[in-house]
Amino acid sequence: MGCTNCSSANGLPKGCKSNGSCGVDGCGKMPVFDWLSNMDLPKDQYTCNIVEVRFKNGRKEYFSNKNNLKLQMSDVVVVEGNPGFDVGVVSLRGELVRFQLRKKNIKEDSSEIRSIYRLANQRDIDSWHKNRDRENDLMMETRSMSKSLKLNMKISDVEMQADGSKGVFYYTAEDRVDFRQLIKEMAAKFRMRIEMRQIGLRQEAGRLGGIGSCGRELCCSTWLTDFRSVSTAAARYQQLSLNPQKLAGQCGKLKCCLNYELDSYMEAVKKFPDTSKRLKTKQGEAYFQKMDIFNGLMWYTMGKESPVWLTIHAKDASQIISMNEQGQIPEDLSGFVVEDKTVNESIEMSNVVGQDDLSRFDRKKPAKNRRNQGRKGGGQRKPNRS
Repeated sequence: MGCTNCSSANGLPKGCKSNGSCGVDGCGKMPVFDWLSNMDLPKDQYTCNIVEVRFKNGRKEYFSNKNNLKLQMSDVVVVEGNPGFDVGVVSLRGELVRFQLRKKNIKEDSSEIRSIYRLANQRDIDSWHKNRDRENDLMMETRSMSKSLKLNMKISDVEMQADGSKGVFYYTAEDRVDFRQLIKEMAAKFRMRIEMRQIGLRQEAGRLGGIGSCGRELCCSTWLTDFRSVSTAAARYQQLSLNPQKLAGQCGKLKCCLNYELDSYMEAVKKFPDTSKRLKTKQGEAYFQKMDIFNGLMWYTMGKESPVWLTIHAKDASQIISMNEQGQIPEDLSGFVVEDKTVNESIEMSNVVGQDDLSRFDRKKPAKNRRNQGRKGGGQRKPNRS
């Protein structure tokens, strides 16, 4: 979410202490390191004249530097708006912008690319901050207006343009919402151009930010740029319990991090036999219960409701299945069962300093300075004759 302590003093930043410049824009959201900045271009290739500019909550757009301004990373610039003008921060320039344009299928001569006017002066920055301070009040007023109109929608964020002529209102809704009357009332009250944009629950969590169950900032608000679909199959492959309270993130959807190690788990599961097949023995059939991918173990029970679980190596389970396919049925599974250390090991809790005992608050504290207790009032301490 950025460093909140990077207010400048005498031209030097306080937070990062990077000798007066933030060359990689490390204090911003979703920073990009320009690894081509120190490399010379071929003679036949011209420098890319398009600059990437970052706005509120990591929104990035591309603008043409037609005036050939000498721009650096983290420069505040005034860009062309629709309508009016807007203020943003330079997040990327040079040849890496060409790669970003190719990635997003944007041509350099596209009409979507507007121009950069100038470097922002103090008047532009003051107007920018003044309009950004209005965003929270506008959001709360719009929520009350939508509630009075009984619209099934939630205004999650507001982004004001630097000149105050336009405001973008982001909302989430389960169904289609007819907000024409709402826009009329908003335009009459706020005296500006209104634009409504519907976003998903994942995008809303990325804009609002927060702390995940891992203790770190949300991936969608720091570095994640694309939101891939996450299914419950990812949790099944990783042998996770299908508990929606643990698998769901702040957005209410399945956590994006379930896809991070999914390929490794899917590759490891290939070494295990088919869990739908039963192990046939002369004493009965063994049903699969669970597996341990890291240790290569599988648990079976003799019967569906048997309380006794038998631990078998994945290789032995594959061997028994191949024997069953060849018509060979072993006597029992006792020759393949291994000792389950996770069940047999007992963890003994020891109260080292009495922190787990609630009655410790009821105990009287020992008296301090016993030597001085007998000397109160000028009396002398009696000798111990015992």
